[in-house]
Amino acid sequence: MLLASMLIAAGLAISALAITVLSTSVPIQVAQATQPTQSTPGAETKPSAPSEPATTGQRPSDIPPQPARPDEDAQKAGAQPALPPAPAEKVAPPIRER
Repeated sequence: MLLASMLIAAGLAISALAITVLSTSVPIQVAQATQPTQSTPGAETKPSAPSEPATTGQRPSDIPPQPARPDEDAQKAGAQPALPPAPAEKVAPPIRER
């Protein structure tokens, strides 16, 4: 317990010494990372942001959606599916009862 108390007291003494050395040395100067923003010449006459485009946010109705798998008549006519065929299901043999 005595050793722990001595280590804590030594740590506090070293910290106090470091703080006094730092405070008596050259005053702290803080550097500014970026220059302060300045107004652009003629900024009063220019708009601050462009106007929003006139969109409705809806899907265009002139292009109908295409199915991922065309029906049989369309496949006979030469339409290709948009997706590859699905992989075959893997079926395990039935579980035998003991």
